[in-house]
Amino acid sequence: MTSKPAAATIPRKRSPRPARPAVPPMPLMDKLDGVHRKMILMLDRLDKLVDHLERDGVDAEARSAAQVICDFFDKTAREHHAEEETHVFPPLLAKDDKEMSQQVLRLQQDHGWLEEDWLELEPQLQAVAHGYSWYDLTTLRYGAGVFSALYHEHIALEECMVYPEARKLMPAASGGAKA
Repeated sequence: MTSKPAAATIPRKRSPRPARPAVPPMPLMDKLDGVHRKMILMLDRLDKLVDHLERDGVDAEARSAAQVICDFFDKTAREHHAEEETHVFPPLLAKDDKEMSQQVLRLQQDHGWLEEDWLELEPQLQAVAHGYSWYDLTTLRYGAGVFSALYHEHIALEECMVYPEARKLMPAASGGAKA
């Protein structure tokens, strides 16, 4: 008995939708907060990947996780730092607040260190993403630990001290209430 092929599904024609007012973009500070949440998840995923590599080596799951982590830190994290450097930090540095300026300068230094740490980690993770076994687990574990610790500290400083102050300086449309 042969089965009859299913009829091709033809999309039905939709009636036009009415025009609606444009939706404002997500406020910058909310967007930056969202990236922090994703960073924390990616750092957890990195930690789990190192454990997975120690237990199971390079397999499809490890390759996939390594590629997702690389894509995130190559693009999203770098764009996030650039947005902070462009939109968040300058108004805080322009404000006559020595303590806040010191914290912002520390965060800018962190951005440089995070980039250095990433440049050391990325080749190890790219090797895993491409299925190679030449990565060094000890180097990867140590580098991931340093990278993760600095990122967690960096995010905590931004979320607890810097972002609340930045929100006060930004107009409501940008993600904060103008003080």
